[in-house]
Amino acid sequence: MCVKDEIERVEEGGQKKRRRWETVMGLKGSRKRIERLRSSVALKSRMKLWMIRATTLVLLGTCFVQLTAVGEVWGPRVLKGWPSSFAQDSSKMDVKLSTSLSDQVLPPKRVYKNNGYLMISCNGGLNQMRAAICDMVAIARYLNVTLIVPELDKTSFWADPSEFQDIFDVDHFISSLRDEVRILKELPPRLKRRVELGMFYTMSPISWSDISYYRNQILPLIQKHKVVHLNRTDARLANNGQPLEIQKLRCRVNFGALRFTSQIEELGRRVIKLLRQKGPFLVLHLRYEMDMLAFSGCTQGCNEEEVEELTKMRYAYPWWKEKIIDSDMKRKDGLCPLSPEETALTLRALDIDRDIQIYIAAGEIYGGARRMADLSAAYPKVVRKETLLGPSDLGYFQNHSSQMAALDYLVSLESDIFVPTYDGNMAKVVEGHRRFLGFKKTILLDRRILVDLIDRYNHGLLNWSEFSIEVKRVHADRMGNPTKRTVISDRPKEEDYFYSNPEECLLSSDPYGELSRLSS
Repeated sequence: MCVKDEIERVEEGGQKKRRRWETVMGLKGSRKRIERLRSSVALKSRMKLWMIRATTLVLLGTCFVQLTAVGEVWGPRVLKGWPSSFAQDSSKMDVKLSTSLSDQVLPPKRVYKNNGYLMISCNGGLNQMRAAICDMVAIARYLNVTLIVPELDKTSFWADPSEFQDIFDVDHFISSLRDEVRILKELPPRLKRRVELGMFYTMSPISWSDISYYRNQILPLIQKHKVVHLNRTDARLANNGQPLEIQKLRCRVNFGALRFTSQIEELGRRVIKLLRQKGPFLVLHLRYEMDMLAFSGCTQGCNEEEVEELTKMRYAYPWWKEKIIDSDMKRKDGLCPLSPEETALTLRALDIDRDIQIYIAAGEIYGGARRMADLSAAYPKVVRKETLLGPSDLGYFQNHSSQMAALDYLVSLESDIFVPTYDGNMAKVVEGHRRFLGFKKTILLDRRILVDLIDRYNHGLLNWSEFSIEVKRVHADRMGNPTKRTVISDRPKEEDYFYSNPEECLLSSDPYGELSRLSS
């Protein structure tokens, strides 16, 4: 019995200990469950707080974009859809304010289904490429494709190695047009590799084409190949008969998006300031450089040696198609640039003040001081960028003809009078830009009538008074006044160039504040 009682007592003790152990463990399990529950609740609270914060940020961002859009809509240009008629700025203060705001606030991106990618290689000089870029932006927008930043011409006569970003402010170009078209600096990696392997479609679009040509012929190619490369861009979009929104977008690119780099603009401001300090100035776009004369075959006033040199040069460039040229006949038809001697007579006949500064916006004049003698005698204050600036200022621009041309472009816009002696691309584009800036005085010389009057004067058939009266009469309505573009549907090369008179965009003056930027 004693042994049995002892065994029962031990077993009873063990059971009590086991029950106490189970109780303790049960409490510990409950505590763990409670801790897990608390952690779960805390985590959910933190997640809710994070979601609230994220939602708040999204709402604030949306409000900011909407406010930006509203601000821009009531600003100098409409940013949703196509730009509307440009609004007249009330003062230079307003212009500066709107410019500074546009620099700080980006327009909302236009959202559209991307039909593919458009690459372009521009050809020609600076202003020919400038006009082409405007056309291609309008085409890309119309086709709902992504435009790759244009490649500039490096193989033409000037052999300028400049890239787009060396001449234009590429970030401003992309951001200022983001409400119209998506522009990338380069293709996405996968497509870029395909292009590097030559796996893309390249072509030259037909000159002076209507926008419907790009919709019906080019867009299907882009949709098929994903990437299409246009290897020529000069005069590929018709001057007239285009939708109003296309014409206005061409203007918006030209007058707002294509801003030169800060380095070029700063140097332009310096030149303008130096000229302004000494009074009014006239910019003379004297197209009498060697390449112009060789290309045109115009040799008036050149000696035999020079004529031979120019002829050899013309035959050396296969893309200059016209080889055999009758210089005298071409001059009588008004198809030659005026010589420096003819220009001096014309300016005097127009009563241009002898004391005005004349800034030569051109390269090296063929024949040098010998050919410039008459002009310098008639107008002693003839200057060039090379005489106004030191070698260190222009060192960066040497062997970069397009950057030099950009500098001349800025000075030409700001001049009191602009006189081109030939209707090349710079003359036309500057003419149109000056119209846009308030129809600034631009004397458009009628070379066909002028050379006849000059010849009659030189042969004694007209005295000076008669000559001067006739020259002034002929040019009375050729001062850059408001006028309609001449349309010749079956001969687009002979009609007025869109960029010389973008009448669809001339309802107001300088909404992008370009003059205030240059003058400040």
